[in-house]
Amino acid sequence: MHNVMKEARATVVLAVPIIIGQLSQVLMGFTDTVMIGRIGTVPLAASSFGSSIFNVLFIIGIGLLVPVSVFASRSRGAGRHDEAGEYLRHGFLIALVTSLVECALIVAMSRHLGVFGQPPEVVASVNPFFLLIGASLLPVFMYSAQRQFAESMGRPWVPTAISVASVLLNVGLNWILIYGHFGFPALGLTGSGIATLSARVMSCCVIFLWLRSDKLMHAAWPRRWLAPFSAERTWRMMHVGMPAAGCLLFEIGAFAAATVMMGWLGAVPLAAHQVAISCASLTFMVALGLAIAIGMRASAAVGAGEHGRLRAIWAGGAGIAASMSVMAAVIFLFWGSWVSSFFIADPGVIAVSTRLLAIGAVFQLFDGNQVINSSALRGMTDVRIPALLTFVAYWIVAVPLAYLLGIRMGFGPSGIWTGLALGLAVAAILLGLRFLRLTRPAA
Repeated sequence: MHNVMKEARATVVLAVPIIIGQLSQVLMGFTDTVMIGRIGTVPLAASSFGSSIFNVLFIIGIGLLVPVSVFASRSRGAGRHDEAGEYLRHGFLIALVTSLVECALIVAMSRHLGVFGQPPEVVASVNPFFLLIGASLLPVFMYSAQRQFAESMGRPWVPTAISVASVLLNVGLNWILIYGHFGFPALGLTGSGIATLSARVMSCCVIFLWLRSDKLMHAAWPRRWLAPFSAERTWRMMHVGMPAAGCLLFEIGAFAAATVMMGWLGAVPLAAHQVAISCASLTFMVALGLAIAIGMRASAAVGAGEHGRLRAIWAGGAGIAASMSVMAAVIFLFWGSWVSSFFIADPGVIAVSTRLLAIGAVFQLFDGNQVINSSALRGMTDVRIPALLTFVAYWIVAVPLAYLLGIRMGFGPSGIWTGLALGLAVAAILLGLRFLRLTRPAA
């Protein structure tokens, strides 16, 4: 128990700035939802639809960049700081190629969004917003690689401050461009897309300038950005990144499928889903920040040859995440209606989102646990079997149950979210058993 408490304290020290940074990132979507909700149900539903498709592509890139933190942490744990910088340089290459491919895909998809069967008024208003947030893929991937690098090198606070500043910039630009202030036209949903793109470009540029000039990062900063890239290092990163992207994609893809199903039920359920998922995402960031810290510390422990610490690192972080999830669950269960009314005045949307938040109170507990387990396994570079387990949890359990309960059996939005909750529970159990098996003490 002493070791668990010791590791928990060390995890919290690393996790606090990461949590603040993660909260800042999701606050950008949270504030977008609040401010778009003020102009009506259809724009809010359109932002939910466009963001759900964007998030699938976004999460693929984030997964492919996970190796930056895994291998930079391991290099730091082994005392090889210059090697950590090479993982950042190769991460930039992965970010560039991924964003170019995905931007081309977004442009192609923008002409055929009607195939998803969403309400006609939603499809009619989503396109400019969808293209603008698609254009933000390159800066957001570049920023993610740099932030992971800085956190892995023990410098998390400046990226946190940059993330907070980007949220404030996004809010200010939203206020100007959505509603039309300071002589600008009221651009509505399109204005939100412009604000998001601008804030992400700013974050990418500022963090690069800081990393380049920071003396404490000098030993790890790449010396030759245009030197030939190592095929062996790139493959090593992709060997971890592709299954990690698969794990994340299976989960976010399940939520995207749920969003599409909500659209089949109408604009009100779709808008309510956006409200509830924004709240769930905000509280989930606490668990995610802890998970990222656990993954980095597990990776550093492996790099230092201290495998015996892995269970204590995992247990300390998992206990904290469970406590925070219970607090969020209580808020959703007892104050869901008040929370929903903060976003939008439509009583129909408020009623549906309140029911969804009650279900969200349950899946908060499972969601926090599964992300802790998944990140701990990634820190150990165990990614292939976890990818298979998450596929089973989300696409064999969650999505079919969401469709069966919500669409076929007529339980509507509540049925869809119940299916998601059951899938999260299965993911938490399977990934937890996998971690315990791999860290079982030798006989």
